[in-house]
Amino acid sequence: MSRVNALVLTGYGLNCDLETAHAFERAGAQAHRVHINALIDGSVSLDQFQIMAFIGGFSWGDDHGAGVIQAVRMRTRIGERLTQFIEQGRLVIGICNGFQCLVNLGLLPGLDGDYTRRSVALTYNDCGNFRNDWVHLKMNTSSPCVFTKGMESIELPVRHGEGKFFTDNAIYQQLAANQQIVLRYALPDGRPARGVFPHNPNGSMDDIAGICDPTGRVFGLMPHPEAYNHWTNHPQWTRLKENLQRGLAEKPKGVVPGVRVFKNAVNYFID
Repeated sequence: MSRVNALVLTGYGLNCDLETAHAFERAGAQAHRVHINALIDGSVSLDQFQIMAFIGGFSWGDDHGAGVIQAVRMRTRIGERLTQFIEQGRLVIGICNGFQCLVNLGLLPGLDGDYTRRSVALTYNDCGNFRNDWVHLKMNTSSPCVFTKGMESIELPVRHGEGKFFTDNAIYQQLAANQQIVLRYALPDGRPARGVFPHNPNGSMDDIAGICDPTGRVFGLMPHPEAYNHWTNHPQWTRLKENLQRGLAEKPKGVVPGVRVFKNAVNYFID
């Protein structure tokens, strides 16, 4: 098929569009930065795209809660088009503020095929402040998530003040049974963080850092894969550089883990 087209949503207060577009380009897609108004007024059609990315930032300043105003506006104006996009077998990823928006829209967790009902929340960090740090993450290899296929662990940065995942026990049990819990915060050795700060940076129940819908085609996560698009993004890159100069390490080959998340999405339409 022709090159995969990815829509990177931009708009009021969103600020990770360039990094997300760059990550998609490195993954082999054709990335298009599209303002939310262009979707609403119909000047850009979702039919042109195979993947849609809800990006990070502070949409509408998070004035009524993270991702709330963006979700209300999109549900009111293009809600049916969003659900049709998913029903057509296309992919959606929501990163940080984008995850918060997907949750408020009801596109996640999409239980029983219902992409309108809000049943989980992302609320204020237990630590009481904004967290900007790198975290270790453990993937659920039994998850149907398209974006994490073949991945077992990853390190990514977090940048949020409202990242604590919460739901009631019945919904949690359904997510766990469906393998919709895609990734969890972990210790450096891969063991569960078990809520211990700062490994779990926000107090999320069961260390949940990301979930998908039952099909695995809609994925939301608080950490930022687009911010790990080159090996020099990692906070230990200078140590790796020194080891390279001393012949104690080999230069990383292939795409870095953050880009692999996007490459899995692109490959979904190529393989």
